[in-house]
Amino acid sequence: MADIEYLRKKMEESGMTVTAIAKKAGILRETLYNRMNGKGDFTASEIVSLTEVLQLTRADRDKIFLS
Repeated sequence: MADIEYLRKKMEESGMTVTAIAKKAGILRETLYNRMNGKGDFTASEIVSLTEVLQLTRADRDKIFLS
């Protein structure tokens, strides 16, 4: 299960809205909200996209998505 609170923190630190993050990551806003609310797991491509958009380190990525 993803560490959603840490993901929210990193999203907030990015200064972008959830809508902007989803758009840049190529993910539907509704899908991102659903994933963040525990409705389904993040796919590998979503993880890669969010890692790039949020400029996450490997440690950040692993803490969020592999914990």
